[in-house]
Amino acid sequence: MGRVVGRDELSREVEALKREGRKIVFTNGCFDIIHAGHVRYLKEAKSLGDVLVVGVNTDRSVRAIKPGRPVNPEAERAVVLAALEMVDYVALFNESTPYELIKSIMPDVLVKGGDWKTEDIVGSDLAGRTLSLPYLEGISTTEIINRIKKS
Repeated sequence: MGRVVGRDELSREVEALKREGRKIVFTNGCFDIIHAGHVRYLKEAKSLGDVLVVGVNTDRSVRAIKPGRPVNPEAERAVVLAALEMVDYVALFNESTPYELIKSIMPDVLVKGGDWKTEDIVGSDLAGRTLSLPYLEGISTTEIINRIKKS
């Protein structure tokens, strides 16, 4: 089970893990309503290294990019993610992109979902390797919200 940490604590812990030779994987997102696509994606991300760090948009950050959201507040989203066995650390970021958070840990691997082109992934200049993982078609938070609204 992972931990929700602040940026400074995360930076210190990742630095120590790197000294031990551990491979750090980073991903980020809103993770508003956790679904099967998220779980599959996070499991695959974790398989690319030893430690999975998940950056989570704060409520303010989500509102700026997804009007009418988030459904769940940042603290709850962070706790749910940290409870997943493949997640080691969760850190919130308030900026419009996770660039500064990524810069603070300089991950070995940076991943996003398949709806992102590798060259468009924020922070790819800071990571040793950047990947766009396969996207599970038909499963998204937006689609779940739309199904709920229809029922």
